[in-house]
Amino acid sequence: MQKKNKSKFSFIKVIGICLILILLSGVGVMAVTTKVNTVTIELSNGYEMTVLTSKTNVKEILEDNNIILESNEKVIPSTTEEITESKTIKITDKSEQEIEVAKISESGIEMTLENLLDAYTTITEKIEVVEETIPFETVTKDISGGSTNTKNKVLQQGVEGKKKVTYKVKYQNEAEIERTKISEEIIQEPVDKIIQVSSKTTSSRSSSSSRSSSTSSKTSGSTSGTSSVKVYKVTAYCACTKCCGAHANGYTASGTRATAGRTVAAPSNLAFGTKLNINGKTYVVEDRGGAIKGNRIDIYVSSHSQALAWGVKYLPVEVQN
Repeated sequence: MQKKNKSKFSFIKVIGICLILILLSGVGVMAVTTKVNTVTIELSNGYEMTVLTSKTNVKEILEDNNIILESNEKVIPSTTEEITESKTIKITDKSEQEIEVAKISESGIEMTLENLLDAYTTITEKIEVVEETIPFETVTKDISGGSTNTKNKVLQQGVEGKKKVTYKVKYQNEAEIERTKISEEIIQEPVDKIIQVSSKTTSSRSSSSSRSSSTSSKTSGSTSGTSSVKVYKVTAYCACTKCCGAHANGYTASGTRATAGRTVAAPSNLAFGTKLNINGKTYVVEDRGGAIKGNRIDIYVSSHSQALAWGVKYLPVEVQN
């Protein structure tokens, strides 16, 4: 009986050892068949980390390492893909275009990625230089004295000016969406049109003849030489930096010292030394100016306050030869 029990115990012991060996061999097979990969994860801030994982899905690898993507980040390969042969997962910031596409997609509009990208076209900028006209102004000089019976006379024809303007222009889908002026340069100043309004007068033949003979007498009796009268746009300036900029030294372009009541700046068609009769006073052309062109004349005064008080006047100017 004892031998029988002993034999039974030995049999059970053999079976137990066999089971243990089978379990150990199974674990060994699993350890051999499960492949462990070394994967490099590059974060968007430039930091790199190396992890050991038996998984190949990008999303699962990120989750195992507690890495959560921000809304402005993307991962290569995508979270639905498997790791590539390089065994590298790279996290980068999304471009502005991809963020815009994501916003449109989240709004519930059903569009393909290709259509979304086509709808979001890159904006291009160009610098354009164009020549534009400066419209002239019409100035009316009323010398009718309140009379209702008037007539108009054009003393000076208006001429448009020119300027060169630089723009920054934005285009999208070849269509202009924004235009910003950067700078402008005046090429030619406009010339104002001047109209004189005077009262109509009726006169007898004898009075007309009298005026004619009187005029003839004045002309024949003149000994000061010939002269011409033209309406000019007359302004004022002084020797301060606001009026003359870097050339504010008190001296004129002709080399004389600027003197109030005598010096004027005039266009180049009036030579230095030319005498001008303005409002009954005689001035001498001694200076020039960048803005003094066409029908412009600048009278020199003693102070900037006097220049501001003068303002802009349209006056007949007699050029004495």
